[in-house]
Order: sequence, then C-alpha cells, then structure tokens
Amino acid sequence: MTILDKAIVFAAEAHSGACRKGSKVPYILHPLEAASIAATMTDDLEVLAAAVLHDVVEDTPHTLEELRERFGDRIASFVAAETEDKRPELPAEETWRLRKQETIDRLRREKRLEVKIIVMGDKLSNLRALYRDCLQCGDKLWDSFHQKDPAAHAWYYWEVGETLECLSEYPAWEEYWRLYRGIWPGE
Repeated sequence: MTILDKAIVFAAEAHSGACRKGSKVPYILHPLEAASIAATMTDDLEVLAAAVLHDVVEDTPHTLEELRERFGDRIASFVAAETEDKRPELPAEETWRLRKQETIDRLRREKRLEVKIIVMGDKLSNLRALYRDCLQCGDKLWDSFHQKDPAAHAWYYWEVGETLECLSEYPAWEEYWRLYRGIWPGE
C-alpha cells in the first residue's frame, strides 16, 4: 500500500461512525474530498495523505505523535499546521473567534506551499458543503454551528482565502471565491 492508501485506511477507522455537523453524511467524505481537491494542485502522496489525515488529531482521540510514528515527520508537520487548539476545557462558542484568528495568523506565517494546498482542500470542501446547505436550508444552516453569526463565518473564510492567494493559478482558487460570493453575496 502507498502512504496515501495507509492514510485513507487510518482516517476511515479514526472517523468511523462520525457524521458531518448537522447532517447524516459520513465524516470521512470530507477529508477524502479535501484530498481530492488537493490532488488538483499536487501529486505529492505525502501532501495528499496529510489532507486525508488533517482532522484526525483535532477530532478524534489520535495524537500528533501517533501520526508521526505511523506516517513520518513530514506528514505529521503538515497535519500539525492544519490542527486547531480546540481548548476542550472551554465552551466552543467562547473560543470560536480566538481559534479562527489563530488559524489565520498561522496561515499568514506559513511558508510551505504544501500546507496551503491542504488548507485549500479543507476549506473548499467546507465551502461546498456550506453552499449546498445554504441552498437547501437558508439561514437555518447556521443553527448547527457553535458560531451562529453568518457574518463571523464570512470574515473567517475571507481571511483564509486571502492567505491562500498564492494558489490563484488553480481552479480551486476560483471555485473558492465563487462559492464564497454565493454564500455571502453582500460581503
């Protein structure tokens, strides 16, 4: 098996039984979609493996050290760059803005194109889901989030998109902004 195959199996087991927020869609489809998007920008199997694994540390009991042991330093460093400090001891609603600002600040300092590709895969996958849900549910879609203000989400995705401008030559970049404008047309 390739490193990507191993990452897919590991992520599928790690996210087994989990669903996307506010839906019955199996969670594993999100990291697979993120990797599929990343594959439009690179054929580096370690980058694609990290895209598949990007939420494992953040959303499952698995640790960064475990990923390092199984997949190596490079993949673990990519996942670490994409992992939020969720501060489980505090209510998610109280830390949402801080966590998102930390993500934006990390991305602004990030020099590795590989990390930006993984982030684009993750965030474009999220925007695709938000756009679909927006069409189906309207403003009710925000009720399933810790942050219920759509303007706060617009701020976050705008700032993330700005940090990914180095990817503007790729179709994923154009799709990102097209979906952004579809979700938040007045922003």
